[in-house]
Amino acid sequence: MKKTCYVLFCLTAIFLLSTGIALADKSAVTIIAPESAAKGTEVTIKLNVTHHGNNMLHYTKWAYIRINGKEIARWDFSATKTPESEYFTKEIKYTVNEPAQIEAEANCNIHGSAGIVKASVGIK
Repeated sequence: MKKTCYVLFCLTAIFLLSTGIALADKSAVTIIAPESAAKGTEVTIKLNVTHHGNNMLHYTKWAYIRINGKEIARWDFSATKTPESEYFTKEIKYTVNEPAQIEAEANCNIHGSAGIVKASVGIK
């Protein structure tokens, strides 16, 4: 009887965790940054990451931001350290000394990425 209850419990848990997978998609990013800034100014750049169905089996595995080809920040996740929610924001501060070409991407551990997104910050 205990074994049957345990099996039913496990099957129920797998079902409940996998329901998010059926509604899941690729991890995607949008960049929020000013269009321009005075040289030497510190700006805030935000990445809004979306991924439907985050759970311990299926989650955003990583996200990164590059400025002028250099990786500035990276966030790695795992089954035991998943993102805080399906929609989360990561923020960095960056001092603009030249025009900044920004690239960002996030990746689902099962479905992959919706692709690299780009933005730029010009000098006033």
